[in-house]
Amino acid sequence: MMPETNFAIALYRPHPGKEQELRQIVKEHEPALRQEGLIADHPLTRVEAADGTIIEMFEWKSAEAMHQAHKSTVVWPIWERMMAVAEMANLGSLQEANQPFPNFRRLEL
Repeated sequence: MMPETNFAIALYRPHPGKEQELRQIVKEHEPALRQEGLIADHPLTRVEAADGTIIEMFEWKSAEAMHQAHKSTVVWPIWERMMAVAEMANLGSLQEANQPFPNFRRLEL
């Protein structure tokens, strides 16, 4: 049995015309997670897929922290705003997922 891991890969595919609004919301995400003490001190990484999907990779401090995020009055409103302007996508939906060693553009917000 594999040990529990808390590394997350979150994918946000913007609705047409909502790209800039999504970028602004995503910009708030990491500070909110850190403010709430939910993610590890490791750097959060953001990249962008060819179709404009924003990918965030980070590590939860624990499984409990991941669950606490869903109850956070700081984090949850950010997620609600994200869901209003983007589809929560999965890795398999990316064009890059069909090739070995997929490459993405680093995203600096």
